[in-house]
Amino acid sequence: MADAFEVQSKRGSIWHRWDPHIHTPGTALNNQYGGPASWEAFLGAVEASDPPIRALGITDYFGIEHYEQVVDQQRQGRMAGVGLIFPNVELRLGIETTKASAVNIHLLFSPHDADHVERIKRFLLEFEFSYLGEPYRCQRSDLIRLGRAHKPELMGDEAARSEGANQFKVNFDQLKQAWSKNEWIKKNTLIAVAGGEKDGTSGLRDATASFAAQRKNVEGLAHIVFSANPK
Repeated sequence: MADAFEVQSKRGSIWHRWDPHIHTPGTALNNQYGGPASWEAFLGAVEASDPPIRALGITDYFGIEHYEQVVDQQRQGRMAGVGLIFPNVELRLGIETTKASAVNIHLLFSPHDADHVERIKRFLLEFEFSYLGEPYRCQRSDLIRLGRAHKPELMGDEAARSEGANQFKVNFDQLKQAWSKNEWIKKNTLIAVAGGEKDGTSGLRDATASFAAQRKNVEGLAHIVFSANPK
């Protein structure tokens, strides 16, 4: 993905500002945006950023619908200074940290192939979650069904999708198997894992180190660890 920013320069290295993990309005979980003008506020903030943002990883849980929306906005003339927009699909593994949260893992996809959207959606269908004997796949319609199955009182599709995303968990071995058999995914995807204690691999520690092997398994699959810790 860095090829998009290869520049001939006599100055040597040139640093570009990237945000590989940014959520848009309408994100399935932890939506921090509100009001009818939330999309305009999001786009305006990106356009006004200083230093300018050159690459964005549009992030949502278990899907890329909001990535598609952002790309469509750029085609209409917004965020013209952003040279690279790519999808970042956030998954929750069925592995619990000591803070009682699921380990978060991210799939960062290259957007360069014309059919990347279709390929990504097909790949996500590999993940299946069972609830009360009913299988649910990693797609918007099934997340809505799962949300309503878990909380029948939910009326709107967005509320049901959010609840479905909150309940859906990906089996780590299923992720490894799906990854290993898809050559396009292996060539066009980077795996990132959260490194913190709440929802990352640092949370897989206890007094007897009983999760040490599991932590090595998860970090061994990842190309990137997201962390704000300088150490």
